[in-house]
Amino acid sequence: MDNLVALYTTTAGRISRKNWWIGVVGIIVASIVLSIILSLVGLNAAWAQLIVYVLLFYPNWCIGLKRRQDRDNNGMDFKILMGLSGLLALVQALGIGVTMTDMGNGVVVPAPDGWLMVLFGLMGIFGIYMLVQLGFLKGTPGPNTYGADPLGFATA
Repeated sequence: MDNLVALYTTTAGRISRKNWWIGVVGIIVASIVLSIILSLVGLNAAWAQLIVYVLLFYPNWCIGLKRRQDRDNNGMDFKILMGLSGLLALVQALGIGVTMTDMGNGVVVPAPDGWLMVLFGLMGIFGIYMLVQLGFLKGTPGPNTYGADPLGFATA
């Protein structure tokens, strides 16, 4: 249990891909539960997404940075992804770049403008890059700048 708490509350050290995936699953479950609760309260989806982002920011920050540190990287690319994700969530919640579109039969839905769609596309590409970095590439074998190998390997 202590390891689980440390996984979500500290940025020091390194974690393996396995521990990162465990952390991601926990964040996804928490995100779904929070989204359901916020929708039951009556919050619209954009504001609910922003609130979930804010509530889960730090645990996500912790697992992402430790995973980047496992690859002997300071995590600046991950920090940029987190900042841009929050900014886009805020833009959506405020309704900037969104036009209400009549779908017929009295159904009106928000539709993102072209520039916002381009930003979402670029963030998607950046997100795939970060998914590969965090979830699929091996860490630095042996100790590195950020600590001992989480898999326990030592270099000769």
